Amino acid sequence: MKKIIFAGGCFWGVEAYFMNIKGVISTEVGYANGNRENPTYDLVCTGISEFAEACVVEYDENIIKLEELLEKFFNIINPFLLNRQAGDIGTQYRTGIYYKDKMDFYIIEQFIKTKSKEFEDDIVTEVKVLDNYYKAEEYHQKYLVKNPNGYCHIKLD
Repeated sequence: MKKIIFAGGCFWGVEAYFMNIKGVISTEVGYANGNRENPTYDLVCTGISEFAEACVVEYDENIIKLEELLEKFFNIINPFLLNRQAGDIGTQYRTGIYYKDKMDFYIIEQFIKTKSKEFEDDIVTEVKVLDNYYKAEEYHQKYLVKNPNGYCHIKLD
């Protein structure tokens, strides 16, 4: 199994979207690439911790390839908006792709280069190695399953 971490605005919708894709084994939401240890949601919302709301996607690469997951990710984000997705505004809502496997970087880099040729605007989705990650509070996990009428900036149906 492999893992990739996506930040695409509010992590509730990102998780709800990816958890229903064939080949995705598990999802978990949390906070990626910040400057504090054990952040809370309230701290992340201030912006001072520099974390992005993110979703860890564990997948079976024999069923779905990273390139396919990247394409699906780009279907639910606006890669041209900095620190914002839909009505969610702040650094924690930036778009990002965080990887642990160096080989994934080359796949992501090639994907972004190819995708950039399709648009006039610059893609601002950050691509970085995962420096740190902390699981979000339990009430955020599978939030839209627990709260089907909860807020989501992603069209899930």
